[in-house]
Amino acid sequence: MFKQYKKILVAIDGSSQADLAFKKAVEAAKNNDATLHILNVIDTRAFQKVSSFDSKLVEAVADEAKEKIKKYYKNAEESGVKDVEYSIEYGSPKFVIGEEYPKKHDIDLIVLGATGLNAVERLLVGSVTEYVSRTAKCDVLITRK
Repeated sequence: MFKQYKKILVAIDGSSQADLAFKKAVEAAKNNDATLHILNVIDTRAFQKVSSFDSKLVEAVADEAKEKIKKYYKNAEESGVKDVEYSIEYGSPKFVIGEEYPKKHDIDLIVLGATGLNAVERLLVGSVTEYVSRTAKCDVLITRK
């Protein structure tokens, strides 16, 4: 018997892998009459490396994320998803996507692209997708091209 999903999370970052994950999440949300949660996580570690921390830099990144997520939101609605929510969160993408957001919103399916980081970053810190697939308390769908 297949599980009926009620709350589906898709994490987006503007990459082609995220676009594919989004398309699959939209279909899953329509097929399950589920709420689609679109999430963009602004990695705060990137700002720790900036020697002269400037709040305008954070605002610029947040503004770009808002524009990006609005497009996904509109696309989901136009595709027939009845209930769409979106959020921009700050922190470690691994933790926010894999643990914090799903727990807070009772997510029962997370949809992610297979890749995101380059090979060196994956070797050093591990991929977000790999971490989420190991730690999430709900089902995880990993999309591939």
